[in-house]
Amino acid sequence: MLDPDDFYDFESRIFSELESKLSIIPDDADRNRFIETIAKTISPAVSPDDIKKVIADSKNFGVLEKFLNDESVEDVMINNTNNMFLYLSGRGYEKSTVKVESKKELDLLVRKLKMYATTEVSNKEIFDVHLPNGSRANIVDSPLGADITVRNFKKSALSIIDLINNGELSYNLAGRLWLYTEGLKVRPANLLIGGMPASGKTTLLNAMFSFFRPEQRIVVIEETYELNTDTQENTVRLETSPRLPMDELVKNALRMRPDLIIIGEVRGPEAKDMLTAMNIGKISMGTIHASTARDVITRLQHTPMNIEMDIIPLIDAIIIVSQVNENQRPVRKITQVSEISGIETQVLLSDLYSYDYKLHKSSDVLPSVTYRDTLAKLTGYTPTEIVIEEQRRGKILERLNKTGVRDLKGISAFVREYYDDQKKALAKLDLANLGTLPW
Repeated sequence: MLDPDDFYDFESRIFSELESKLSIIPDDADRNRFIETIAKTISPAVSPDDIKKVIADSKNFGVLEKFLNDESVEDVMINNTNNMFLYLSGRGYEKSTVKVESKKELDLLVRKLKMYATTEVSNKEIFDVHLPNGSRANIVDSPLGADITVRNFKKSALSIIDLINNGELSYNLAGRLWLYTEGLKVRPANLLIGGMPASGKTTLLNAMFSFFRPEQRIVVIEETYELNTDTQENTVRLETSPRLPMDELVKNALRMRPDLIIIGEVRGPEAKDMLTAMNIGKISMGTIHASTARDVITRLQHTPMNIEMDIIPLIDAIIIVSQVNENQRPVRKITQVSEISGIETQVLLSDLYSYDYKLHKSSDVLPSVTYRDTLAKLTGYTPTEIVIEEQRRGKILERLNKTGVRDLKGISAFVREYYDDQKKALAKLDLANLGTLPW
C-alpha cells in the first residue's frame, strides 16, 4: 500500500481526472468500476486495497457528511478554512462546531465534489454539483480557498399538507392553488411564484405537483435540478448549460408537445418565450425573485426581461412566499396572492390574499374574480359553482390530513381518484355530502 503522502497525491490525481465525469453515471457499481479503471490507468501496479480506499473516499465528503443526512439542515456554508455555518429549519443561521481544518483538506473536498459537477459556469472557477444523495452544491474558487454552499436534499419533498401543517397557508388557500393548478381540466392558470432567495418558492411549486392531471405532459426546465417530479409520469426534465441557455430550452420546449412548461427560475430573456408559450395556449408556471406581486410586474417590464405591458395579463396569478419572523423564529408564509385583472396606465392587480406582518395573521381568501370568470366562460359553470368547488377541495385536503394522507404520493393518488370519479372519491373520505360538479 502507498504511504499517506503518496496516497494523497495518487487520490488527488484520480479525483482531478474524474472532474465532471461521475454525474452522468447514475449507478453506484458502474461508478466504482470507472474509478478503478482510472486508478489502474494512472498507476497500473496500484494495490487492490488502495483502490478500495479511493472508492470509499470518493463517497465520503468529510465535514459535510453528517449534515447531508440531517433533514433539519437546509443549507451548509463552508467559508474556506475560516468557519462553517448551517441554516436550520425553523431556527435560521447557526455556526457549526466543526470546520475544514486545512487547505489540504479543503482542496481534497473540492476535488471530490467536482467529480459530480454538472455545470461549468465560468473559467473552471465556478461549479454546480449534484451529489449522489440529490443535494446540490455550488463551489467558487478564490485565492483564499474555495467557498462551498450546499442546498440539502430532503428525502421526502414537502407536500401541500405539510405546508399547511407548518402554517404556510390555509386549507382554503390550498383549495385555490389546486384549482389554479388543474383548471377544471380545461384551463389551468398561468402562474408565477415570487419570493426572495430561500423563501420557499421551489418548495411550494413542488408541492403543487400533486394537483397536476396524470394525462398532462410537462416540460420542466431548471438551472440545476431541484423539483421532484416523481408524481408525474410524462415529464421531461431539462437543465441549462453554457451551450443550452434557459431561453433556448424554453423555445425548444414548444416543439416537445407540452401541456405545461415549468421554468425553475425566470430571470432573463426566457421570460418573453414563456409569455409566447402562454399566448399560443401552453400553460406556463415558474418562480421569480421578487418580494411583492407589483415587484414581479416591475421585473418583467424591465431589463433583462423587457416584457411589453400589454401581454403581461397572459399571466393569471402571482403568488408571493416570504420568510417572516414569528415568535423570534423564521417561518415561511404565503404573504400575497394577486390576480392580474387588466391594464390601464399600469398592469392592474387584484389582491385576493395578504399577510399582515404586524399582527402575524393572514386575511381571508377573497373570491377569485378574473380567473374564476375565465373558467366560468370555458366550462359553462356559474361563478358560484366554481367558488364552491374551490372550497370543496380545501375540505378534501383537510380530511386527507385528518386521515393521515399527507405525503406527496398519497395526495397525488387521491387527487387522481377524484379526477376519475368525484363521487366515489368523496364517499371514500365520508364527504359525499359536499356534492360534486357535474363533470
